[in-house]
Amino acid sequence: MKIPKLTIGSITSDIPIIQGGMGVKVSLSLLSAAVAKEGGIGTIASVGLGDIEASKNEYERVSREALEQEIQKAKSLTDGHIAVNIMGVLSNADDLVRAAVRGGIKIIAFGAGLPLKLPALVEDNSVNLLPIISSGRAAELILRCWDRRFRRTADGLILEGPLAGGHLGFSFEQLSHPEKYSLNDLLPEILDVVKPYEDKYGSKIPVIVAGGIFDGNDIARMLSLGASGVQMATRFVCTDECDVAQEFKEEYLKARKEDIVIIKSPVGMPGRAIRNQFLKSLENQGKLKINCPYRCLRTCNVNEAKYCIALALVNACVGDVVNGLIFSGQNAYRINKIITVKELISELLAEIEASDLT
Repeated sequence: MKIPKLTIGSITSDIPIIQGGMGVKVSLSLLSAAVAKEGGIGTIASVGLGDIEASKNEYERVSREALEQEIQKAKSLTDGHIAVNIMGVLSNADDLVRAAVRGGIKIIAFGAGLPLKLPALVEDNSVNLLPIISSGRAAELILRCWDRRFRRTADGLILEGPLAGGHLGFSFEQLSHPEKYSLNDLLPEILDVVKPYEDKYGSKIPVIVAGGIFDGNDIARMLSLGASGVQMATRFVCTDECDVAQEFKEEYLKARKEDIVIIKSPVGMPGRAIRNQFLKSLENQGKLKINCPYRCLRTCNVNEAKYCIALALVNACVGDVVNGLIFSGQNAYRINKIITVKELISELLAEIEASDLT
């Protein structure tokens, strides 16, 4: 297969690979810049940035300034394409969107919530907006709303399937039968949804698929089915440039298939994580003591939450895996080595080229 470029609105990347946003502090400037250098699109995850102690008193300001710093660091390392991932459930999501735009970011990926008001926050038409969706219904709702209210359409859609890591756009019941919601089945549905809006606005709305994409063969298969590109996150954790501690990466390397589990997040959504010592201890204790000064999530009920997800994710990224939550995609157990981003992307591209799919 010939490797196509990926065009999203005003942006064209040399390869059809987006590195997915991973919070808290998993995909920062170093990783995103490394991916951008290799011709892909690197993504900074905006959630949970900044010093955790300083955030207790001024969460919104600290979070905003930390994102601004990561954007400038990434831009100092590469002139390639950098995106920012925003979670709609964040209490400061709107502020982070505005900060990303001020920082010169031209791609915003928005997930964990329907971005029905996003165009109102981004008046600069050169900024490309990519809603993250998991169903044709969500895609139609967003596109119809943007068309009617803002006279514009999405610059692309990221279709995230049920095998993705972190928070998921599927119910627990749906996740018990992931084969019914495979990317192979969802992709044609999304392509049908975008077609009328492509015709109306006279521009292609690329669909980028995510969730369970592990190797070049997976990428080639998705491209052959009509996807314009893929988003991959889990594969980039075990790279030299990923910002997390070595202990975090080692949890990936030693994970077995049966260790990848679905959890109920304090956010109120299902999530996929590695069943490490933290989750095992939580199963025994039932609930940890929470004293939340952040109020970082709109949907987190502190009184009912079994643990502080922000603290658990921060612990993991700095290497305290005993007290840390480690999100991962379904295929994390297949990773068996730590390599550079350049080596990983070279491997993926070689596998795409070797595919006989068209």
